Amino acid sequence: MKKWVLVTLITGIVLFQCNLYAFGKSKLPVEGKGYVGTLPVLTRNYGSNEEATDKTPASVSPIPAKDFNSEREIKPAPIEDPSFVNIILKTEKSSKYVNDLNELIPILEEIYDMIDDNKNVQIFNAKVFYFNKSVDYFRDKYANKPEGQFISYKRLLELNTHSRSIALLRAEAEKYNPYLSYGSEGYIYNPTNIQQQLGFLKNEIRQTILLLRESN
Repeated sequence: MKKWVLVTLITGIVLFQCNLYAFGKSKLPVEGKGYVGTLPVLTRNYGSNEEATDKTPASVSPIPAKDFNSEREIKPAPIEDPSFVNIILKTEKSSKYVNDLNELIPILEEIYDMIDDNKNVQIFNAKVFYFNKSVDYFRDKYANKPEGQFISYKRLLELNTHSRSIALLRAEAEKYNPYLSYGSEGYIYNPTNIQQQLGFLKNEIRQTILLLRESN
């Protein structure tokens, strides 16, 4: 009798523990598996991507890309702007002009040295003649161009005239000196006057060379 009661008691305890385990499994979270239950609908307060795009403020709308191959996007050169014309378009012309100036500088330096060395009339006049022809070409090249208004251009033409007159004076003095008494009519051929005129020419050549160098 006692044995039967003990078996009944043990069976009841086992059944009670099984029911308790089954009840807890359905109600409690599983250890190590995180939350077990119903998740809220997180997207119920938000629209779709299309709705969000449609509601984007106009202030943050994307800037359309420019088509740089389009003729409308290429600005024409400001050819009517004086600064553009004088600085940009005339750069090449000015470079050629400066090159021509630089070719004249050595000729002037040689004439200057000839005056210092008191070279004879024939050598002096030959170099001046070459300078005159070079300036004549220079004058014809730039007379009707903007460079014709440059100070360096005008100074070269003035020096050309002056050097030609001195060369002519020296040639006449050498020709007529044996027949002149250096009176009132022959004073211009006086050696003192010729040396004075050469001094004036030398000073003018020096100033012109400085001007031409500053034009580079």
